[in-house]
Amino acid sequence: MKFGDTFKEYLKKEKELLLDENCAHIEYNRLKKVLKSCQNCKHNNSSSDDDNDQLCQCQSCSLCDQKFFSELTKEASDIAGYFSSRVQHLLHLHIAKGLHRYVLRLRQCFKNDRETLVQEGRILIKYITMNAIAVRKILKKYDKVHSSMNGENFKSKMQAEHIELLHSPWLIELGAFYLNSSGLDGSELLDGVRGHFSCDFNVTNAVMTLILPDSIKLEYDLTCAICLDFVFNPYALSCGHFFCKSCACSAASVMTFQGLKAASPESKCPICREVGVYSKAVRMLELNLLMKRSCKDYWKERLAREKVDELKQSREFWNLQSTYTIGLL
Repeated sequence: MKFGDTFKEYLKKEKELLLDENCAHIEYNRLKKVLKSCQNCKHNNSSSDDDNDQLCQCQSCSLCDQKFFSELTKEASDIAGYFSSRVQHLLHLHIAKGLHRYVLRLRQCFKNDRETLVQEGRILIKYITMNAIAVRKILKKYDKVHSSMNGENFKSKMQAEHIELLHSPWLIELGAFYLNSSGLDGSELLDGVRGHFSCDFNVTNAVMTLILPDSIKLEYDLTCAICLDFVFNPYALSCGHFFCKSCACSAASVMTFQGLKAASPESKCPICREVGVYSKAVRMLELNLLMKRSCKDYWKERLAREKVDELKQSREFWNLQSTYTIGLL
């Protein structure tokens, strides 16, 4: 079965599974029609040149550049926004606090909410991966029709605008949630579309792997790029890169106890150098829980070390504040 038919069949099931009118998806068939229109234009424009009758040679096509890429950008942005909001809601239910946690535990006496959450996690993973595959397929078709690399280059633009679907930190959180909830490692999690999450921890590195159809294998390095150790209490910046909280605070020149919200708007991501990425930083609770369960000795040792460092920072900060205040009197 061609991917277009597979994707069309998936969209029919998607409406039943997600039951959300705000659910966005790639308009795969409509974008294919845009490319087909470009192919038809090619026959009219190259009738005098028999050698160019297979592919459109206009590597920069006004029709595709204005309509194709603008539509694809909007659709990918809508999908990324919808996915992150649904994952945040799901994880909020899984790691609830206070009275909300008590109410959820009480409900579990009468209803298996845990299995419901795991099932929703599977649905969301399938949602993001099917749309990501659709993006890759349609961009490949664009390059084939135009004999260009514009489609391939567009992927870099998506990463720069934080709408590259399979590089979202929320997908990593969802993978961690799935592994935390199911206790399975390397199992199939997509009905009808084979794929699995797995996590490998050893002395030198920690890697989360997502294997998808089309020979797509994604590896998410769980090593902090600053301290070069396993991430501890990880926070994802709005650019998508994630670090240990203490490392991110150090990079932003703020105290750990102050938190990333105290960072200056001019502070840059240590990897991509993008500014203004700290104000909307998100704590990756599921990934932290996965690290705690998988590397117990390391996690306990790091926790003790972080507490000592944070206490030391706090004392130094308030001593400076006291000295400064006394000097003003």
